[in-house]
Amino acid sequence: MSNGSEAAEVLERIGAERALGMYTKLVEIRRFEERIHFLFLEGNVPGTVHQYIGQEACAVGVCSALSEGDVIASTHRPHGHAIARGLPMRSIAAELYGRATGTARGKGGSMHLGDLSKGMLPAIATVGDNIPIVAGVALAFRLRHEPRVAVSFFGDGAANEGAFHEGLNCAAVYNLPAVFVCENNLYGASTSIQKVVKVENIADRAASYGMRSDIGDGMDVFDVYERASNAIGAARGNGGPTLLELKTFRYSGHSRRDPNNYMAKEEKSYWKARDPIALCEAALSKCGFLKPKLAAEIQASVAKEVDEAIEFALQSPFPEEQELYDGLYTSIEVPR
Repeated sequence: MSNGSEAAEVLERIGAERALGMYTKLVEIRRFEERIHFLFLEGNVPGTVHQYIGQEACAVGVCSALSEGDVIASTHRPHGHAIARGLPMRSIAAELYGRATGTARGKGGSMHLGDLSKGMLPAIATVGDNIPIVAGVALAFRLRHEPRVAVSFFGDGAANEGAFHEGLNCAAVYNLPAVFVCENNLYGASTSIQKVVKVENIADRAASYGMRSDIGDGMDVFDVYERASNAIGAARGNGGPTLLELKTFRYSGHSRRDPNNYMAKEEKSYWKARDPIALCEAALSKCGFLKPKLAAEIQASVAKEVDEAIEFALQSPFPEEQELYDGLYTSIEVPR
């Protein structure tokens, strides 16, 4: 938010219950990711993981503005999106461990979390590929006359992929109910955005598609919520798609195997001073929604939930061998 009065207005409109719910989601994502960080280092989580620490306000702000029937598509960094969209933490943890109780029955792992019944497509790990897919989902909503919105999450690196151009152009031409959320964390893997993009903002590219655009503070969950609400409302009201750029920062490397030596200490310090959880706590405390005792209770409750989720995953069975062949094919016959 640009000033305290704007934040107060937003919080008054949201109300204490919803605002505290958003704060709780921020904490859930952070504590879950911190736990996975160490479990991966211990060799307990198979495969690899791409963590969301630092970007929590983006997922929570956007997903808090969605309705039940809306759909999101995520990337190779999907843990935060999954938690924000309401997927059970137990199922997420189980999927990371490759267990049958996971969101994809243990077949997807970290980079393919999703549950369409909860409004989240299985995450698409290849960079930028969910953008045209979301345009297709939004087109389906339009053809079915359903008042639903499709949201694509992607990073700044994806904005240089051909899929970005194709997806946004299609959405603009057909005036689709879609929102394209660029989580600009300033680095595509280890490459600074300054080395690969000449425009000041990714959102500036929306003009070339004749599309609405907006830029939000990706460290401020309430600013993200306001801007996402406007974009989602426009999409649902036949106002067309929006390219929403959120300026944010990831505190870890691209993946857990990335030592993250390419970021300057001063850069890290600047962004950590704008930690999304700390900013949220300050705003909630200032308006009287969050007292120290309640904050401690929420933190303790979330810690317990994370413990229970990991234990559930560890106690869950692996998929049966015959399940290896389930879900490989589907009928493509078109009804006549």
